Amino acid sequence: MASTSTSLTLPVLPLDDEVVLPGMVVPLDLSDADVRAAVEAAQAAASSGNKPRVLLVPRIDGKYAAIGTLGRIEQVGRLSDGDPGALIRGLGRVRIGSGTTGPGAALWVEGTTVEETVPDPLPGTVAELVTEYKALATSWLRKRGAWQVVDRVQQIEDVPTLADNSGYSPFLTTEQKIRLLETTDPVARLKYATEVLREHLAEQDVAESIAKDVQEGVDKQQREFLLRRQLEAVRKELAELNGDPEDEGDDYRARVEAADLPEDVRKAALKEVDKLERSSDQSPEGSWIRTWLDTVLELPWNERTDDSASAYDIAGAKEILDADHSGLEDVKERITEYLAVRKRRTERGLGLIGGRRGGAVLALVGPPGVGKTSLGASVARAMGRKFVRVALGGVRDEAEIRGHRRTYVGALPGRIVRAIKEAGSMNPVVLLDEIDKVGSDFRGDPAAALLEVLDPAQNHTFRDHYLEVELDLSDVVFLATANVLEAIPEPLLDRMELVRLDGYTEDEKVVIARDHLLPRQLERAGLEPGEVILEDGALRRLAGEYTREAGVRNLERAVARLLRKVTAQHELGERELPFTVGADQLRPLIGRPHHTPESAQDPAERRTAVPGVVTGLAVTGAGGDVLYVEASLADPETGASGLQLTGQLGDVMKESAHIALSFLRSHGAELELPVADLKERGVHLHVPAGAVPKDGPSAGVTMTTALASLLSGRQVRPDVAMTGEVSLTGRVLPIGGVKQKLLAAHRAGIGTVIIPKRNEPDLDEVPAEILDALEVHPVADVRQVLELALTPASNGAAPEVAPLSA
Repeated sequence: MASTSTSLTLPVLPLDDEVVLPGMVVPLDLSDADVRAAVEAAQAAASSGNKPRVLLVPRIDGKYAAIGTLGRIEQVGRLSDGDPGALIRGLGRVRIGSGTTGPGAALWVEGTTVEETVPDPLPGTVAELVTEYKALATSWLRKRGAWQVVDRVQQIEDVPTLADNSGYSPFLTTEQKIRLLETTDPVARLKYATEVLREHLAEQDVAESIAKDVQEGVDKQQREFLLRRQLEAVRKELAELNGDPEDEGDDYRARVEAADLPEDVRKAALKEVDKLERSSDQSPEGSWIRTWLDTVLELPWNERTDDSASAYDIAGAKEILDADHSGLEDVKERITEYLAVRKRRTERGLGLIGGRRGGAVLALVGPPGVGKTSLGASVARAMGRKFVRVALGGVRDEAEIRGHRRTYVGALPGRIVRAIKEAGSMNPVVLLDEIDKVGSDFRGDPAAALLEVLDPAQNHTFRDHYLEVELDLSDVVFLATANVLEAIPEPLLDRMELVRLDGYTEDEKVVIARDHLLPRQLERAGLEPGEVILEDGALRRLAGEYTREAGVRNLERAVARLLRKVTAQHELGERELPFTVGADQLRPLIGRPHHTPESAQDPAERRTAVPGVVTGLAVTGAGGDVLYVEASLADPETGASGLQLTGQLGDVMKESAHIALSFLRSHGAELELPVADLKERGVHLHVPAGAVPKDGPSAGVTMTTALASLLSGRQVRPDVAMTGEVSLTGRVLPIGGVKQKLLAAHRAGIGTVIIPKRNEPDLDEVPAEILDALEVHPVADVRQVLELALTPASNGAAPEVAPLSA
């Protein structure tokens, strides 16, 4: 089909919210002023014998489309509702040009008819498109019951007419109809009409599927309700015939009556059973009550491990603790004392202490890898009790400790109640692991909730939010573990008996590795005992030079690596078993040592080989450690003035640096130091390992000594390490962690340690072999520190200074 372009001058009939495509016949209301003006203008301009013509143009928000439809006024009369109207038939597309003048009040424009060309015969793809559109249109019309229109659509063979016929579709939006009007290519127009119709049918299918599912769900609920009512009636009839209980409420009542519950718990449970009997099966409250009753009935209210006098074998318990852990004498002694007192009271029939059983709350504080967690299982085995571990690391919700209120969906009892339930006993050993890692946020503070749990004066009436009945925790032995003492809140720490695990000596590490670590790693490596033998010298070197730590985790990893290497060499035919590993074989097997003592290095390569560098001692979360403090003076002409501090120091450590500088400035003449340089030259203090935050007052004497060494030009003795807080008057004040610091100094190969005089009583906690290996100098004044630490300016030799105290 083809047509030639023709110029036309026509009155415009604007269409709001409506689009007329060629081939469509539509009635228009003449009561609208614009419509009436266009029809009257067309009638005035029409020649005799010809029907008036108008230009139907869609208008959106006052803006006209670029293409309109040439319309012929077929009839003017009355619409079905009695209003005046006109029947107009769309004839073809007209591209709108410029405005012009004409009779009447209508808007006149010049336009050009749009030429549409379709190849004849139709190509295969276009024919398939025509077939698809007819199939989709037929499907949609049949769903709407418009059977009389189906045959008319099937008879249309003209592509433009078929595409424009889609304008009758009620689901098309005004924008979609305008796109159909402005698409002048008939094939493209039919393709777009097909896509829109396909999407609409898909949406209808989804909507029908959803409606069907909803109806099926409603029918199912109604059928289920009817069946349940019938089932209830049948159960009631059977119960009356057989004398059986009517519902599960009676079943729970029988279980509560049969259970050995404390009186107050039994009353609370029976009250909940009454509520369950009154509630319907569909009520969510019934599900909550059943869950609560199941939890209460599963708790071991009167179950306890044997607490008779014969159950306490004090010597046997001590042997178990000694066999499982080498060292840790303090905590093993405390457990032994607890068992001995409990046995004594039981034998004498003293029973409860103040109306309550005598539980214990011990806090094991120490660096990682010293055996805090594994000690809990050993304590439970020594006492013959059940053992439960409660991991508190990262817990931020108070409900984790006290439980959730039962009104919440998915409510559970707290971790303490769940631990008792898991143990199946009311007197287990409960290990609260990593208690220093407990946090707090908008959900509450779990550490505050632990205050009642760990208070022997209160925990016999512990009340969980979920249970809402009193639970006696006074017979539970609580063990808490932590790495950092300062991270535990003070009120919580006050309720626990503190036992410090400051790390192992080198001799203890050798024993642990030989008796505990090596047998375990031999089994993991697939080796029989005796196939690989590690001499004590090799274990000592592993502990001293390959792994420098407070605990033994890295030592166990080193032993495992060594055994893996030997196993691999044996499988490759390079090594015969059995094989004995001595100290000399370590380097060929696992490489060079990672920690060489400073004293063993070449004197020129030591850090303290230049003035201004001092060895200090500190305590971190991983135990005691050695740190170095370096000082330098800026050039008087190019350097900046003032005090500069680097190494990611905390506020307290920065204050120690200012105190050290102030002391030297005020006592420089007395100490024979050229402090005049400090007025014009800047001072820079640096603590290496800058990525690690550092804080605390115990580096005061170290910083003072570093500055004094720098100003005097005298080196610091390489085998001297020190710790202590310094005051503005030069007093050396006490600090904490003496045992951990001395162990760290011994691991680092330090020979002489300077500590505050007031920390001298803490030396009683240090193992004798460490004190024998170290020369410890308790001092009260920083002047004594300088006398001990600095080498003479004359020959650089170490001064002959005797210890101030044994």
